[in-house]
Amino acid sequence: MEKSRQVGMSWAAAYRAVAQASEAGNRLDCWVASRDEVQGRLFMEDCAKWARILDTGARDFGDEVLDSTRVGRDELRFYNGCAVRALSSSVDAQAGKRGTRILDEFALHEDPRRLFAVAAPGITWGGSLEILSTHRGSGNYFNKLIVEAREGGNPKGFSLHRVTLQDAVEQGLLRKLKAKLPADDPRQAMDEDGYLQFVRDSCPDEESWLEEYCCVPSDDAAAFIALDQIRAAEFEAAAAGARPEWDLPLEDLRRSKGPFYLGVDLGRERDLTVLWLVEVTNGCAFTRRLVCMDRTPFSAQEERLYELLELPALKRCCIDETGLGRQFAERAEQRYGERRVEGVTLSAPVKEELAYPLRAAFENGAIRVPPLDGVRADLRSVRRECSGGGALRFTAERGRFGHADRFWALALALRAARFGEERRRVHAERVPARDVFMV
Repeated sequence: MEKSRQVGMSWAAAYRAVAQASEAGNRLDCWVASRDEVQGRLFMEDCAKWARILDTGARDFGDEVLDSTRVGRDELRFYNGCAVRALSSSVDAQAGKRGTRILDEFALHEDPRRLFAVAAPGITWGGSLEILSTHRGSGNYFNKLIVEAREGGNPKGFSLHRVTLQDAVEQGLLRKLKAKLPADDPRQAMDEDGYLQFVRDSCPDEESWLEEYCCVPSDDAAAFIALDQIRAAEFEAAAAGARPEWDLPLEDLRRSKGPFYLGVDLGRERDLTVLWLVEVTNGCAFTRRLVCMDRTPFSAQEERLYELLELPALKRCCIDETGLGRQFAERAEQRYGERRVEGVTLSAPVKEELAYPLRAAFENGAIRVPPLDGVRADLRSVRRECSGGGALRFTAERGRFGHADRFWALALALRAARFGEERRRVHAERVPARDVFMV
């Protein structure tokens, strides 16, 4: 099943798992694999709720369903001797186990292809294999299974289903949602069309709306950096009340030995100004501060920039000097010197020089970025196109989060880091600079 987010499909799958596993005469356990431990625990909590409901109904007829002495975080056992069990997200956890398999949010697993290869033999002696997920790019193995079933003759014999957000709304989702929401929630006053538009407007871009809610996978071939690579490079979400690793206080940055490198993409009215600070450790560029300014006076932008340029451990800064940025970059260079500040004109050839090392950093696992919608949207927005004359160019549509401003700020930060690392290594090892490359 390809499904929209937040339409209750995991809840429904939990009911099906419990109903099948607890049925009289059943002899097969059900094994549930989720993308991570938290998601697996939530699925098992849904299973436990359904098991208690069915058990209450059975007791009205003098029967029992749930063995209440065998209810744990990772297992529900029933009176017929069978159980629903949660597996770790590790692919190897699938090996050696027989019975029904549920692979929840399949596309979000680390290696969906290998997960399928190890899980499928588990139903050789009976049971079923159920795969439910939202999409994660057209190149993901989940989408390949969908295309094979829909267009390739369905050799694996899947029963194929699709539930978009619109399907769910037409079948009563909004009515159920309103029953759970507070009376003052703005969605209480929305009709179905209004709610769909509300969700659509909340998405970072049209591509996200189509993938997350309309079961249309994003085109990995068109996007310069694949979504899976971006997500693999994201920090874990910060704990409640904790300062995230990608937004360190200035005092901590001032005390740090770094080394730090800064990229600046300049905007004023239509586009954002983005300051992206990275720390290079063991060949990996870790985001340490991300500043995004919208319609901010240049004097205030310079104030934020100079805070970072004055960090003792900052080695180099690259500033977009295209258009409005020329005076901005010149003033910073005059104040801090050309060894620390470099103005970069974002011509088509320079964009190519910036874009490929950035993608290589994601491909090689040599970068860490914040898990933020705006970051994902900007990184995914850049497209590589070929002109009629054969020349490459990099383009991006302007969306609600910006115009690829974060993409180019990060690319400039990596340019600064490559230059800085080359100088350090050349000085230390006396090797030609052309032999040195950070990522």
